[in-house]
Amino acid sequence: MSARDTSPERVPAVLELHDLRTRFDLEAGTVRPVDGVSFRIAPGETVGLVGESGAGKSMTALSILGLVPPPGRVEEGSRIRYTPKAGGASVELAEASRAELRAVRGGRVAMVFQEPMTSLNPVQRVGAQIDEALRLHLGLGSADARERSIDLLREVGVPEPAARYQAYPHELSGGMRQRVMIAMALACEPDVLLADEPTTALDVTIQAQILDLLAGLQERHGMAILLVTHDLAVVAEVCSRVLVMYGGQLVEEGSVAEVFEQPMHPYTRGLVESLPGRHRGPLRPIPGRVPAAGEWPAGCRFAPRCRWADERCSEAQELERSSDRRSTRCGRVTRGEIVLDERPADRPSADESS
Repeated sequence: MSARDTSPERVPAVLELHDLRTRFDLEAGTVRPVDGVSFRIAPGETVGLVGESGAGKSMTALSILGLVPPPGRVEEGSRIRYTPKAGGASVELAEASRAELRAVRGGRVAMVFQEPMTSLNPVQRVGAQIDEALRLHLGLGSADARERSIDLLREVGVPEPAARYQAYPHELSGGMRQRVMIAMALACEPDVLLADEPTTALDVTIQAQILDLLAGLQERHGMAILLVTHDLAVVAEVCSRVLVMYGGQLVEEGSVAEVFEQPMHPYTRGLVESLPGRHRGPLRPIPGRVPAAGEWPAGCRFAPRCRWADERCSEAQELERSSDRRSTRCGRVTRGEIVLDERPADRPSADESS
């Protein structure tokens, strides 16, 4: 399976985020796990949103559909614009009413979660759960909804779909439950699919099947996919463009080929160096961990873990565009002060410092 190659800057975006900030007002103070994220996705494009756990990836996806758990909320001034690929008026999701959000959520913009057992109703048959989306968004009657649901189960590769239509979630394997979740997401033929770690809980064989399934469905339906994952190998296989996230911010953006071959941010370099089979040199795990929201350092948020950092990294870093399709949040790289394929002599590599 090969990644689709599109030119997102030359076509209208079906989904566009500008300065997205998601905040939680807690007793200890306000934290923003998503802090000024901007990107766009073109129709039919597959974009990977990658980073370690705690980077803010899943919260970004939840924010798009107004699913941030309380007491969190999308901050005023954030823009999340959905534009139907078939034409029609755009919807500003961050400002939409509950009724407007319900009309878009699951219908025009759908989401698949990491663990279907937490999303599927355990006491309701899977067919009835797919039927519900069809009745809600398409107004189908019971008989038509049942027929369409069985067709969807067949399309996503569920064997004996008429029998599985009557099954409860616990009667299906993890891979089959994930296929049911994908069938529910595709019920109304959405323009955008948000896939949040859709294969993490699956074994390698089933993971490959689900990825092939998503790629095939995208080709047939022409939908855009935002694939949220910590797995760069998955991104390399199915995505055309990648967004790298750290500390609630995007730190690099570019085509998959460019980012993997020549990462421009030290964090991206660290991710590539820790990926077996993709990095040509010795594997070097990134030392330390992603700090929790509210514990980020001033200036570059990756600086405490960066082997190229110096006192200049205490200054705030902006996401700077270096070409039509590349950008990075490291001023020292864009100014040519450091070259990431050269290891600093005065700082240890990650494997030496661990």
